[in-house]
Amino acid sequence: MTIDPLVLLQAYSIGVFPMSDDRDAEEVYWIEPKRRAIMPLRGFHLSHSLAKTIRRDRFRVTANRDFGGVVSLCAQVAEDRPSTWINREIERTYRHLHETGFAHSIEVWDGEELVGGLYGVALGQAFFGESMVSRRTDASKVALAWLTGRMLFAGFTLLDCQFMTEHLRSLGAIEISQQDYLGLLAGALGDVPLGAGRSVLAEGSGGWAELAFAPLAGDASAGGSPLLPSFTVPGPLSGQDIVQLLTQTS
Repeated sequence: MTIDPLVLLQAYSIGVFPMSDDRDAEEVYWIEPKRRAIMPLRGFHLSHSLAKTIRRDRFRVTANRDFGGVVSLCAQVAEDRPSTWINREIERTYRHLHETGFAHSIEVWDGEELVGGLYGVALGQAFFGESMVSRRTDASKVALAWLTGRMLFAGFTLLDCQFMTEHLRSLGAIEISQQDYLGLLAGALGDVPLGAGRSVLAEGSGGWAELAFAPLAGDASAGGSPLLPSFTVPGPLSGQDIVQLLTQTS
C-alpha cells in the first residue's frame, strides 16, 4: 500500500495516524485511539538523575542530523522491541515528509554512535511523536526531554504521544479522551492550510518547527551545515538550557 504524503498530513489533522503489523507487512492501517497519550509541556517529570545527565551533556544531541538513521533504528527488532509497526512503506513516506520539511528527528549520540532518538511530524503548534528508541541508558529520555524543552521554547502547545506506555507515564504523559484530544489539536493547528492541496507540501512545517528544530548544541561538533538556511534561529543550545526550560514554573 502506498501512502500519499498529503493524505498523511490530512490524517494527522483529524487525529488519525498509520501503523502496520510488522516490518515486511504490505498493509497499512489507519488508527484513531479512543484514549490518547499526550505530554503536557509543563508537566515533564525531570528526575534529579536525568537532569544531571542532561546538564552535564553526557550525550551529544542533534536535530535533523540523521533522520533516516533514527527511523531505521526505531524499526529494528531488539530485545526490548520484538516487533515493529514501521513497515517499509511507512519508512519511505516519513523520509519523504522529512525531505519536504514536515518530519523531524532528535538524535542522541555516544561519541560517533547513534544510540537513541525520536522522530515525528510537526504541523502548526503540534508535534506528533511517532517512535523513539534507546540503545543506552536514558538515551530516549534525553531525546524526549530535549524535544519538550525545544517545543516550549518555540511556542508549541501539543505533544502527541499516541499510546500510553509505562515509560511515557513515568516521564509525565497523561491520557485524555479522543474528544478532548481533538479540541487540543484544533487549537494547535490553527489555520494550517491543508485544504490548499499539494502546494502545502512545498511549504514545510514553517514557523514553530524552524525554531524548535534549529541546530542543537551537538550539531556544531557534527560538522556540515544545517538542513535548511532558515534553521539558523538562536535558541537553547546546551543541556543546562533544557533543564532550565523544563523546570520553569511559568
